[in-house]
Amino acid sequence: MPLPDAVREFYTQPSAMTSPGAHAAAFDALPSEIDALRGVIQGMMIHEHWAPAYRVRLSAERKLESHLRSTVQMLDATFAKNASPLAGGRSLYQKTVGVCRHFTVLMVAMLRAKGIPARSRCGFGGYFSAGKFEDHWVAEYWDGARWRLTDAQIDPSQRAILHLAMDLTDVPRDKFLTAGDAWQRCRDGRADPNTFGIFDERGLWFVGQNLIRDFAALNNMEMLPWDNWGAMVEPDALPIPDETIALMDRVAALTMDPDIHFEELRALYEDARLAVPDVVYNAVLKKDDVVAV
Repeated sequence: MPLPDAVREFYTQPSAMTSPGAHAAAFDALPSEIDALRGVIQGMMIHEHWAPAYRVRLSAERKLESHLRSTVQMLDATFAKNASPLAGGRSLYQKTVGVCRHFTVLMVAMLRAKGIPARSRCGFGGYFSAGKFEDHWVAEYWDGARWRLTDAQIDPSQRAILHLAMDLTDVPRDKFLTAGDAWQRCRDGRADPNTFGIFDERGLWFVGQNLIRDFAALNNMEMLPWDNWGAMVEPDALPIPDETIALMDRVAALTMDPDIHFEELRALYEDARLAVPDVVYNAVLKKDDVVAV
């Protein structure tokens, strides 16, 4: 089935979070191949929580880079440390600090710059801990015939540590579950909500938070994994209200096939419970944060 024109245009144009802005020329010399772009991103970024695996100790100042939201901000930070072309790579101490979401947003930004439809997906990876699905982001791109998932974060070292043999440019859909898929599985009893989350934060409330983040990402607003707003429910506010459950059921259904439901997905984003406001709550820094791009 061909990609509808409106969908193709929406997921190919630069957006608030994926526009390279004044750094657009830096993308011109980059390759178009997915695996090559993965290598470029891994050469410029280091994952905050994987840093110890590379024997890198991050300062408190460097860790703050993981709170950068837009591609422009990430590129500003990258070039401030090393002004050379992106494909040249950086030393471990010159890399910009981020998490899976940052690797994903950069991949989407680069693919769109090459004219390839792409979007960020927030959900859960089943390839980090046995029996669990961990909070994770990957990029979804159109290969001309279908949408594929690619994990821009997993480099050769991480692949070896995790004993991964799968194709990271075509991640199987049972290895990465979008938040909508996870929500539906938990709601109909196919999955245990307590297997979804990160660290000691797990449960249907966490799946619901990621569902709203995935919905926002499908509307071209890729927020930080700890940005909270609107209908998101905190664990100290359980149980989840019936009204919120019903809203999440509707959102999950739309995100399972964003192309078919594109117009409804865009219309529902007008709902103040779902749309990203000008100010969100940063749950890591424990403060309100202006969504500056």
